[in-house]
Amino acid sequence: MILEMVRANGAVSLRELARVVQTSEVTVRRDVRALEAEGLLDRRHGGAVLPGGLARESGLPQKSHLASAEKTAIADLAATLVGEGEAVVVGAGTTTQELARRLARVPGLTVVTNSLLVAQALAHANRVEVVMTGGTLRGSNYALVGSGAEQSLQGLRVSRAFLSGTGLTAERGLSTSNMLSASVDRALVRAAGEVVVLADHTKLATDTMFQTVPTELISRLVTDEPPAHDERAARELQALADQGVQVSVAGANGAASGGGGGTGEQAAERGGQAPLPGQRRTPGTPGHLRSASMPPSPSAALPEPERERERARVADLRRR
Repeated sequence: MILEMVRANGAVSLRELARVVQTSEVTVRRDVRALEAEGLLDRRHGGAVLPGGLARESGLPQKSHLASAEKTAIADLAATLVGEGEAVVVGAGTTTQELARRLARVPGLTVVTNSLLVAQALAHANRVEVVMTGGTLRGSNYALVGSGAEQSLQGLRVSRAFLSGTGLTAERGLSTSNMLSASVDRALVRAAGEVVVLADHTKLATDTMFQTVPTELISRLVTDEPPAHDERAARELQALADQGVQVSVAGANGAASGGGGGTGEQAAERGGQAPLPGQRRTPGTPGHLRSASMPPSPSAALPEPERERERARVADLRRR
């Protein structure tokens, strides 16, 4: 059954395998290890993929059920980055589709997209303007691709782009297995002031054929917390942060929920697991964060009496 699922979907998480075969992740991991030893599959990022290196793209029905809780939490947190009256581009994918459902509540928003699923999610949002690219329909993911889509994006400028993909590594950045999709995603990147990548932990440390966004162009990554046993994904996440990518982690239990119109700070206060933009996890201390831009407070090195005076001064300033 494990082999059948991997061959049908291209990539399957251990969590999903355990759910389908109705056993523990420990048992599934042991079976996957045995199958890998026989050369029948490869272990990757807390799951299993077809043997042979580069992962291939799953079909839309399989994608929509893979890491669905994580995608919901990621979309909740990503929506807090969008404010009233902004103009953004949203690429194709099941995670960006989840984001679009939340953006429907942001008044005065303009969304440019090549995804029919994103457009459908926003179709009845009275206060959101949707601009579709041209292009040729790619039926496997309901996205418009080709020269028509790319030409319609020329001269466009928006605040940020929200993109997903098939794989994400610190070495190559975001990638996908389809050449036409990659080309349109690159055009979306050129139209945006900053790039926000939405990728659940199953995509971390996965490399696919066509690069869409190199690491140095990724401003933010919104992801979920990798499982404790998935050391490879955790290392990749830290490597991305070390290269300057601002990492925000959403809880799959809905801890960072709240939808559009909020702020990253509010999401972090609600959930306790989602870092602020610009923060990342300290190696070896899961769940703890360190800022990528702010040094420790100078008052931390002061003697206790002086720290008390410093705290009193700050409290007085806040009252004013």
